[in-house]
Amino acid sequence: MRLFAAVLPPEGVVDELAAEVAELKELPDAGALRWTAREGWHFTLAFYGEVDDGLVPELSARLERAARRSEPFALALRGGGQFGHGRALWVGAEGELPALRLLADRAEAAARKAGVEMGEHRRYKAHLTVARSRDAVDVRPYVAALGEFTGRTWTVGELVLVRSRLPRSGVPGEQPRYEAVARWALGGAG
Repeated sequence: MRLFAAVLPPEGVVDELAAEVAELKELPDAGALRWTAREGWHFTLAFYGEVDDGLVPELSARLERAARRSEPFALALRGGGQFGHGRALWVGAEGELPALRLLADRAEAAARKAGVEMGEHRRYKAHLTVARSRDAVDVRPYVAALGEFTGRTWTVGELVLVRSRLPRSGVPGEQPRYEAVARWALGGAG
């Protein structure tokens, strides 16, 4: 299974972001970007790639422990940026970012301990991708517009293991499908 650990914003926060993205899509050259569907809006904590089915129970057990050891924390969508000269446009975060980074580190460590090949460690950068492009696109107007955006604060209360199913139809614009495989309350609550 193609898996990753994530924080999923609540529906009200997704609604606010959807309104912001609708305004971004009105900017010139918005058609040069492939806009991600709201179902795909998440903060990836650790990307695992294709994970052997035999490793999933151990990975899940370790993620559950990581969630129990992490307390709930406040987060809000704020601002934005780009990766790869406009190949990815993202919305950032504000709030208890050290807690988010710690959860990301724990999600990565859980995978390594479970035997999932993770490659080299990279410092976590909180971002939620809203658009991509195969080619370099000047996204400065979009980043500037996102600079004015701040969503409501919510309490992150769970760690989610997500399965990603890549498009297979070859239909232009088809999006990956995401499915929550497991959820664990932070701090062992709930």
